[in-house]
Amino acid sequence: MTGRVGVLVMAHGTPDTPEGIEAFYTRIRRGRPPTPELLAELTGRYEAIGGTSPLTARTTAQVDGLAAALEADDPGRFVVRLGTKYVHPTIEDGMAGLAAAGVDRVVGIVLTPHQSTMGSGEYFRRAEVAAGETDPPLALTEIPSWYGSANFAAILAERTRAALAGLDPSARARTAVFFTAHSLPQRAVADGDPYPDQVSESGADIAALADLDGDATVTWSTAWQSAGRTADPWIGPDLLAEMERVAAEGTTAVVVCPVGFVSDHLEVLYDLDIEARGKADDLGIAFARTTSLNDDPAFLALLADVVRAADHVAVTDSTAAGIRT
Repeated sequence: MTGRVGVLVMAHGTPDTPEGIEAFYTRIRRGRPPTPELLAELTGRYEAIGGTSPLTARTTAQVDGLAAALEADDPGRFVVRLGTKYVHPTIEDGMAGLAAAGVDRVVGIVLTPHQSTMGSGEYFRRAEVAAGETDPPLALTEIPSWYGSANFAAILAERTRAALAGLDPSARARTAVFFTAHSLPQRAVADGDPYPDQVSESGADIAALADLDGDATVTWSTAWQSAGRTADPWIGPDLLAEMERVAAEGTTAVVVCPVGFVSDHLEVLYDLDIEARGKADDLGIAFARTTSLNDDPAFLALLADVVRAADHVAVTDSTAAGIRT
């Protein structure tokens, strides 16, 4: 198995203009148009962060940075393409682009650290179908999660300590640190889905590296954010409710590390920077969050290592099966 390796980087996607919000929201709702009230609420959130989300630009920078990191160490080996879940280029577009580039096989990675049936699983199901529809069909090596990769927790531990250090000394008496990720409907994680445990493991890994247990002024736990506007119960505890709880117990500051997100976008810039910060103001406590990973070279080097490791395993496994390399 020789030749060029395709890398399909999969991400959520976001509307590029305010006019595209309704169609985007309809796709998220699996073809059901939002009510006028829901559309107005979402549009207002985008307006509050400047009209649109920077996610497209952030994701593009991440994909370009990953391609550069792979090219630097293995010139000519990897071809990187983006495929998004809800906008163009789609996952199918990305796979078709890799096929057109003449790659021999594909490594798929989702820009979310943790594995979930409803999250990363949906990306890979589409990627598998798309890989099978190329001519000839492309073999797909999936990276279900990468939260346990070298340096991921270390990078976020450094940012957590920096956020703590940035608090006003007067607010440091009792600080609660929350490691957050996007909530999911409880029905989506009821049958042993690894997502909640992986998020909790990430929080514990970061807390250990940041030595939060060694700081008598700090407590830490996992919380969930950005639950959808549906009647279904979503996994918790909810971040805003947790902020109310710790404030009632005497906490003077809250620091949030959104471990489930890798870039600035609506769930960070609105749900945390506006909504959660506003909740902290109402409670009379200080608020800070860790800076997003975005296109930090250390983060992109981490992703490049994850891709190379997955490709190595694919080659090793195919060799063991008797496929010529």
